[in-house]
Amino acid sequence: MLLILHHKAIVTGSPDCSILATDVETGSAIARLENSHGAAVNRIVNLTESTVASGDDDGCVKVWDTRQRSCCNSFEAHEEYISDMTFASDSMKLLATSGDGTLSVCNLRSNKIQTQSEFSEDELLSVVIMKNGRKVICGTQTGTLLLYSWGFFKDCSDRFVDLSPNSVDALLKLDEDRVITGSENGLISLVGILPNRIIQPIAEHSEYPIERLAFSYDRKFLGSISHDQLLKLWDLDDLLQGSGNSKTQSAVADSDGDEMDVDDAMAKSSKGTKMKNTSKGQDFSNTSNFFADL
Repeated sequence: MLLILHHKAIVTGSPDCSILATDVETGSAIARLENSHGAAVNRIVNLTESTVASGDDDGCVKVWDTRQRSCCNSFEAHEEYISDMTFASDSMKLLATSGDGTLSVCNLRSNKIQTQSEFSEDELLSVVIMKNGRKVICGTQTGTLLLYSWGFFKDCSDRFVDLSPNSVDALLKLDEDRVITGSENGLISLVGILPNRIIQPIAEHSEYPIERLAFSYDRKFLGSISHDQLLKLWDLDDLLQGSGNSKTQSAVADSDGDEMDVDDAMAKSSKGTKMKNTSKGQDFSNTSNFFADL
């Protein structure tokens, strides 16, 4: 897994449990953290100018502070691999999806797992936040998109099945109403959210599953990677020709409150709700020099 940090370094996670920071200009290693996780590092995302998050094959999520040069948060959030993560910067909440079929919401301020969804019928593979923070979209192994309302994470509020039966391995938000999907059949599609519809297929990477999608820094190009070990760049304007490049208006009113963390309040009032606790007391002393030169 690869992440570009501040246009100065590329941060990569490895099956050998290490995280490596590499200088973009020189290609030389800046820092290497051995045994950053107890299992293979499967996902890395940038959170802020000074923090990144990593997820491993055992379901553990860690947040790294590049200024303090250490791990500042650790969450034993899931029972299976972390497939994807996204960050809500306004509320300082990190959302993660997992092969165990659940979505977790980790509160970075309180260092706790705030809430976790009920088990889905299949693996959750990708996640984005849309509709100005009111909706969370998850891609699944069976190709169904699960729509969760912010603050109501226990169960999804809507399902979109038109991409089935091909798994949705990658999601990339184009704007608040449209998302770009990458499926296991190699097809890249533009999908509208609320109203839910496939606007059009826009590209075909190969016959292999799409691993990840990303924009160039100026959003002129869409990048896709697949199991064919090729990075392909697509002219975004060309891809969106005929798709109605202007944002579509949602025909469905969404009255779910985005200010209240309803699941968290319900969890406090119901002691019977099962919630995994944040892992504490771990020794991160071996990470003290990580990101020292960033």
